[in-house]
Amino acid sequence: MHVVQSIQSKPRYRMIVKLHRTPDGRKLVAICDSELIGKKFEEGKLQLDLSSNFYKGEEKSKEEALNLIDGAYMINVVGRESVEFVLKLGVVNERSIIKIDNVPHVQAIIG
Repeated sequence: MHVVQSIQSKPRYRMIVKLHRTPDGRKLVAICDSELIGKKFEEGKLQLDLSSNFYKGEEKSKEEALNLIDGAYMINVVGRESVEFVLKLGVVNERSIIKIDNVPHVQAIIG
């Protein structure tokens, strides 16, 4: 019974996804763990500002996010769950991931 309760009480992972278009029409996809939206992180000279409209998209399922990533020119991903998601897809490699104030972030040109 305790196991069921702990599974049910575990917060559901929510991914916020926003599709951008470059001036020449290519897709750029921004993905972020929902609990990070609106926050800023700094470490040394590095800054990660998640309060801008760049990341303020809509909650999407992993399948919906995958459909948006398909055919994308570039992805920009922030947060432990979101970075793990694209890592498992194989569109980024672990060496490309950086951490700013312990928050994983990865950018990749994929198309």
